[in-house]
Amino acid sequence: MLEVKNLTKRYGSKLAVSDVSLKVEAGQITAFIGHNGAGKTTTLKAIAGIIDFDEGEIYVDGKSVRENSYKAKFDIGYLPDNPDLYETLKGIEYLNFIADVFYVDETVRKERIETYGRRLQIFSDLNSPISTYSHGMKQKLAILSLLVHKPKLYLFDEPFVGLDPVTSHEFKEIMKEVCLEGSAILFSTHVLEVAEKLCTHVIIIKNGKIMGQGEMKKVKGNKSLESLFLELEKSE
Repeated sequence: MLEVKNLTKRYGSKLAVSDVSLKVEAGQITAFIGHNGAGKTTTLKAIAGIIDFDEGEIYVDGKSVRENSYKAKFDIGYLPDNPDLYETLKGIEYLNFIADVFYVDETVRKERIETYGRRLQIFSDLNSPISTYSHGMKQKLAILSLLVHKPKLYLFDEPFVGLDPVTSHEFKEIMKEVCLEGSAILFSTHVLEVAEKLCTHVIIIKNGKIMGQGEMKKVKGNKSLESLFLELEKSE
């Protein structure tokens, strides 16, 4: 589903990501973990086609993000760590806008908005202006906007920030469901306990370089993910 080959990204003289290669297959929930400034957000933005990169290739369902950006982006749903929404719109207007962009059938969008809106506990607030939403409600709306068009690849940057415990639990169940339907998820998080319990796979990045990746059980072995991560952080 996702293949990144030798990705390198510089910001001036700073090397943000260096020769990163990774894979995420359909059906996998993959945690992307690393310290602040490790290169997680840069990598996610490059995959989403939001920023250009200096070297390497990125393929989403066989489509090059660089050479065939338009078609590749139709298979991607990206949730940044602080989503910017059109606050003058009502929640339902924003969702219909996203559905129009991705050519989602009216019957399908209505069903998805109600189903996932109720599960994320935001359906009753969709006729209110986004400007009146709390941070948590905006996060729910942003997540719901991705579920409206059901991409093949979900990219989440710290998706649980601002979610209450009930919604957080329901969102985890939804993540599992969309992967069972054939999608793939790559998400960054600092909550390692959640990553260890939820994810089938893990990718660890440090100072812009991949330190380890693969099936969660194989990568962490007999250690907890937190213990492994702390060991790698202390190593040179």
